[in-house]
Amino acid sequence: MKLSADLEKAFNDQITLEFEASIVYRQLAIELDAMDLPGMAAWLRHQADEEIVHANKFIDHLLDRGNHPKIGSQMAPSVEVSTVLDAFEAAYAHEKKVSESIRELYRSADSEGDLDSRPLLNWFLTEQIEEEATVSEIVGRVELIKDDGPGLLRLDEELGQRPTRSTEG
Repeated sequence: MKLSADLEKAFNDQITLEFEASIVYRQLAIELDAMDLPGMAAWLRHQADEEIVHANKFIDHLLDRGNHPKIGSQMAPSVEVSTVLDAFEAAYAHEKKVSESIRELYRSADSEGDLDSRPLLNWFLTEQIEEEATVSEIVGRVELIKDDGPGLLRLDEELGQRPTRSTEG
């Protein structure tokens, strides 16, 4: 069942936001690489790749339903950080933005009686709970560590152990 024009636009807006999230994470990775924290930078790069996987899920959903996915125009988000805490607080803020956007997309689909989008959107609701919890935990750990060099290096090593995934999900 093809999506309405309004719902197609809402899904395309979400696709654009997922690509924006990828860019935010890439920039944060650059910032932490510049701070000589390669493990944290790698974690953020993996997160950027995961956002592309998310965009691809939305793209596939639209294509499967006979709609036309379109990536909207994007401005590179301004991401300036001077500390590890700044970087992960920025990541957390962006995750909350994505979560609210997905909830709004769910509301839009629900108001149109689009039952076919529910499995995908339910997956994303669950995914965003996990995403926010993970980044929130990292923020909490960085707040505990503060500027303790050995603590930051241990966290850097730990986050660098994250397994890699393809952007094709």
